[in-house]
Amino acid sequence: MPNMYRVGLDKNPANYTPLTPLTFVERSAYVYPERVAVIHGQRRQSWLQTFTRCRQLASALAAHGVGEGDTVAAMLNNTPEMIECHFGVPATGAVLNTLNTRLDAETIAFMLEHGEAKILFTDREYSPTVRKALAACRREILVIDVDDPEYGGPGDRLGTREYEEFIAGGSPDFPWRGPDDEWDAISLNYTSGTTGNPKGVVYHHRGAYLNSMSNIVSWGMPPHAVYLWTLPMFHCNGWCFVWTMAANAGTNVCLRRVDPKLIFDAMREHGVTHYCGAPIVHSLMANSPAELRAGISQKVSGLIAAAPPPAAVIEAMANIGIDLTHVYGLTETYGPAAVCAKHGDWSSRPLAEQVELNGRQGVRYHAQEGITVLDPVNMAAVPWDGETMGEIMFRGNLVMKGYLKNPKASEESFAGGWYHTGDLAVMHADGYVKIKDRSKDVIISGGENISSIEVEDVLYRHPAVIAAAVVATPDPTWGEVPCAFLELREGMTVSEQEVIDFCRQHMARFKVPKRVVLCTLPKTSTGKIQKYVLREQAKSSAAIE
Repeated sequence: MPNMYRVGLDKNPANYTPLTPLTFVERSAYVYPERVAVIHGQRRQSWLQTFTRCRQLASALAAHGVGEGDTVAAMLNNTPEMIECHFGVPATGAVLNTLNTRLDAETIAFMLEHGEAKILFTDREYSPTVRKALAACRREILVIDVDDPEYGGPGDRLGTREYEEFIAGGSPDFPWRGPDDEWDAISLNYTSGTTGNPKGVVYHHRGAYLNSMSNIVSWGMPPHAVYLWTLPMFHCNGWCFVWTMAANAGTNVCLRRVDPKLIFDAMREHGVTHYCGAPIVHSLMANSPAELRAGISQKVSGLIAAAPPPAAVIEAMANIGIDLTHVYGLTETYGPAAVCAKHGDWSSRPLAEQVELNGRQGVRYHAQEGITVLDPVNMAAVPWDGETMGEIMFRGNLVMKGYLKNPKASEESFAGGWYHTGDLAVMHADGYVKIKDRSKDVIISGGENISSIEVEDVLYRHPAVIAAAVVATPDPTWGEVPCAFLELREGMTVSEQEVIDFCRQHMARFKVPKRVVLCTLPKTSTGKIQKYVLREQAKSSAAIE
C-alpha cells in the first residue's frame, strides 16, 4: 500500500529550495540595509553595500568566463575582499579555494594546479610567495591584486588589474541565486594530512548553510553580534563564520594580523562580543600587559579549539570578562562540529575541575548527526568509562563531500559509515568525548596542522642526515611544536642551527623544527623507527626545560 504522505506531496518551487549560505547576505541586506556589516580600519560597509559589492564581484567573474565547477583561489588576509569572495564566487556556481597565507610557494603552486584555479585574488603582501608559485604553475591563471590601504609594507602587484577596478566592471543587479543542488560544492580547503601532497577537502552548500546556523545556536550567539576576526578566514572558511555573520546580521571587525594590542583596542573601540582562535591567540591575550586588557566592560565570548585551554588561560580570560568555550573539529568537518557544551553548575566548581570539564572535545554540534568513539577495527562503541581508547568519528551533514580527485582517501575516511578523524579518545560517563592521543603523526602548532612526514622528507634531503623522525614536543606558547631527532651519516657533523636554517629554506617557517636532537634513533628489529619512544623523550625533555 503506498504511503499517503508521499502521494501528490512532491517538492516544488513553493515548498523547497536548496540550502545555501548565499541567502544570508541577501536577507541581511534586505532587512538591515543600513546596519554596519564590515569594519576595516577607517572603512565601513553596510549590509546593503556589502551585498551590492558581492553581486558586482559575481558579475565580473561571470564576465570572465567563471561558472559552475570552476575554481577561484584567494590568497588574502582577513579583509572585506575575503568576505565578499565567500559570497560572490559561489554565486557564479564556482568554488572558492582559500589559500593558507603562511605556506611556501611550492605548496601554493600544488594547490593552484590541483584545484585547477582559473582566477587568483592575492594580497600585495604575499607577492614574493605568489610570484614563485605562479612561475611553477603550468596553467594560465588570471591574477587580480588586492591593494589593501591598511597595509603599508613591501609587496608588488602581480596582475593586470586591481580588485576595485575589477568589480567596478560588474553589475550591482547581477541575478542572485543559489545552486540547483545543495550538494554542489561551495569551497575547497586543503589539509596537510600526514603523507604526500595536501588533500583537497570539498564542502557543499548544504553543509556550509547548516554549520553557519549551528555556530549561532551551539554557541548561543544573540542577533547582531560584533565579531572580531582573529581566526584566519582561510582556515575552514573561518570555521564558516563568514557565512554565520551574514546570517546573524552582525558586524565583522577585520584584523589583518594577530596582535594583542590590536585585539584589545578593537574590543574597546567597537564593542566586540565574539571571536574565535587557536590556543596561541588566547595565550597571547592572557599573557599581555594588564594595561592592554583594561577597560573592556562588555561580555566577550571566545571559542578555542585544538589543545584544551590551560587553567591559567581560563582564569586570566575570566578576569577580563572573556568566557571561553572549547570546540573541536577538523577541516573535513567544516571546522568545529563538536562543542564542550557547558552546564550551569560547572562554574561553581573548583577551577581545576572546571578546566577538566571545559577542556574536553564535548558533544555534537546541533546540525551534526553524531560524534562517537569507536574501535576502528570492528566499529564497536567503546565503554563510557573515560579509560578505553578508540577513534573519534563523525557522521552527518557537517562532514565533507570528500577529497578532490582522491576517491581512495575518501573511501577510507568514510569506512563503516562514519568519518574517521584519526584522533584517539575516550568517552566519559556523561557522553562527552576527550582526546587522549593522535593516531596520525600530525603536530598541531598554534592551530596549524603540520605533517611530521612532510618535515622528515625535507630533513632527509640534508646530506648529513641518514635517518630522521619528527614528533611533537610541548610548547607553552604554541601548544606543541615539531622536534626533530636525527641520525647522522658516519663521519659527518652538523649543528642544530644549521639544520634549522636548512629547513627554513625548504618549508613554511611554522613547520620548521624548534628543537633538533642528534642521536642514534631507536628502532624495532625490522628497522622501523620507534616514534613512541621519541615522543616520551620529547615530553620529558620539555618538562625538564
